[in-house]
Amino acid sequence: MTEAVFVETVNYFTSLPLLELAAVLTSLLYVVLAAKGNVWCWPAAFISTAIYTAIFYDVYLFMDSLLQVYYLLMAVYGWFCWQKSKNMPINNVSSAEQGGEGIQSWPLVLHLKVIAVLALVSLGLGYVMANYTQAHFPYFDSATTVFAVFATYLVAQKVLENWLYWVVIDLVSIYLYLEKDLTPTAVLFGLYVVIAAYGYYHWKQSFSAEAKVALS
Repeated sequence: MTEAVFVETVNYFTSLPLLELAAVLTSLLYVVLAAKGNVWCWPAAFISTAIYTAIFYDVYLFMDSLLQVYYLLMAVYGWFCWQKSKNMPINNVSSAEQGGEGIQSWPLVLHLKVIAVLALVSLGLGYVMANYTQAHFPYFDSATTVFAVFATYLVAQKVLENWLYWVVIDLVSIYLYLEKDLTPTAVLFGLYVVIAAYGYYHWKQSFSAEAKVALS
């Protein structure tokens, strides 16, 4: 990171309104706690999405506000799923393997099928956005939104591969933000990529360790 980009990023975040800064910080806290497998990530997600819902509604970004309502509901859903998984016995089922603390790993074939469906949905939504709105990068923007919605569900279900989805989503988002000269936001998503990579490593270690115990 060049000195100019660093200064711009620092100035951007230090000049944020208090409410928006709280949303950014709680969003970061959510990602960090989720990567560590800490159930308290969901209250952090609830707070950040509640703030963003109000912010987007106030500036008439109704679709963005509606998306935040989905994330708000997923924060509640994720909390109950993770609480339940604490006492979940380790067992093998045909659709997924389960490891430490309820962490699951879905077969590659299942992921490929899901990706194919999400890709078709993204193309359809992108087509609508490209032809009936003034959206920039409609196909990329649609894809990141569609895949992010699904990846959030994977986090709630403690599916190990959710972090791989987030790495790709965040990398595409970085490209979009750089193209729109939103450098500080791109820097933030660069941090998300690092955290997602750590999350995959940490969850993988936990999954493998508990799976070995279950087989011994």
